[in-house]
Amino acid sequence: MQYTEVLINIRKIIRSINLESKRIQKEYGISIPQYLCLNFLNSKEDYRATAKEIGGHLNLNASTISGIISRLEKKGYLAKLPNQSDKRSTYIYLTALGEKMVTSMPDLLHEKLTAKLKSLSEGDLENLKEAMDLLVGLMGVEGVDASPMITPGENIIQQ
Repeated sequence: MQYTEVLINIRKIIRSINLESKRIQKEYGISIPQYLCLNFLNSKEDYRATAKEIGGHLNLNASTISGIISRLEKKGYLAKLPNQSDKRSTYIYLTALGEKMVTSMPDLLHEKLTAKLKSLSEGDLENLKEAMDLLVGLMGVEGVDASPMITPGENIIQQ
């Protein structure tokens, strides 16, 4: 395999992520991080979490999470309610409309990829990990913060 084939494959991955993000935004009116926020709340037993818990799960900072929550709340997908046992904190609840949105969406690329990675043998998975580690090293991006999701348009360089 020539090095240009590696570069082409990287471009295919990036382009696929960008196209999926644009398609989801156009068809459903929400971004991938907004979907992941809704999906996280949908996975919770009581459909609620604090903003800090959401931020921790999505590996996003507080101001980004605040913006995501505000936009989803305006659309009626979330509701912010005070914590009855601690009035200083607020719970973010998934609404019925939010649940309908999250369950109507197709599996995302990273969800499909996760399922396929789980089906690989230990040897194949180790080979893939070693190849990805080599690629990350060649690109010099070892120190870049990696969110647990695939989203385009983020500032990947840590200041």
